[in-house]
Amino acid sequence: MIGEIAAVSAAFLWAVASAIYATLGRQAPALALNLGKGVIAIVLLGMTIILQGLTAPSLAGRSSLLLLLSGAIGIGFGDTVYLEALRYLGARRTLLLGTLAPPMAACLALWFLREQLSPFAWLGIAVTIMGIVWVISERAAETHAAERQGLGLLYALLASLAQAIGAILSRTALDNTAVSPQWGALLRLVAGIVVVGGWGVLRHQLQAWWQAVNTTDLLLRLFAASFAGTYLGIWLQQLSLKYTVTGISQTLNATSPLFVLPIAALLGERISSRAWLGATIAVIGVGLLLAQT
Repeated sequence: MIGEIAAVSAAFLWAVASAIYATLGRQAPALALNLGKGVIAIVLLGMTIILQGLTAPSLAGRSSLLLLLSGAIGIGFGDTVYLEALRYLGARRTLLLGTLAPPMAACLALWFLREQLSPFAWLGIAVTIMGIVWVISERAAETHAAERQGLGLLYALLASLAQAIGAILSRTALDNTAVSPQWGALLRLVAGIVVVGGWGVLRHQLQAWWQAVNTTDLLLRLFAASFAGTYLGIWLQQLSLKYTVTGISQTLNATSPLFVLPIAALLGERISSRAWLGATIAVIGVGLLLAQT
């Protein structure tokens, strides 16, 4: 059960990290948080690579370009809009909308990679969307005005799309290429940070971003979220893929929306039976889809 436990642990840690990021989003811009978490994760992954003595991968020019592009889109853009979505929707709704990433990736793979989907997989996509619509159509809480929820939905959908595109690019880049998970994650993170940092340089915002996060309390929480969600999350995800089949690993990794519900309740948010049912339906839909992979 090592693989299954690792996958569930990764989902739990990402739920915890998302809850922390949701609180941080009220104090600092999403771009500043994305840059900060990326730098922390790069340092941690770099130390791990050195301690494990992992040699740099030998990638062809096309593979390197695709992997870096995957990081630029999935991390540089995708994580930024994800953090924005957390600020508008909170961790519960944002993580639920994140379950759209696997169906989006499957549809993109159908289009670009000519990967065929079975009727069972299409059923999984339909069930996932049904669960999400069921929750999102619930009347927004008083703390979320309609326009704020609309903007949050847009950010969350863009984050799912960016994650799906990043996954397709990574799969294409790493197909038949031996690259360790640590090096793959490091290259993608570097590309994402270059995008975010470059934008900050062009807009002359780096100093303002640093001032926004330069408090001991905020930096400690940012480190905790980065360590749990990015560093440990990646390691546990790869561990699960090593010890269990891909479909089970990916399905269990997608259970974060279920873990975030009790966390949101502990933070004082009212969780309706409709929210529980919708999140469960969405996760079951992801399981149906990924069971075919």
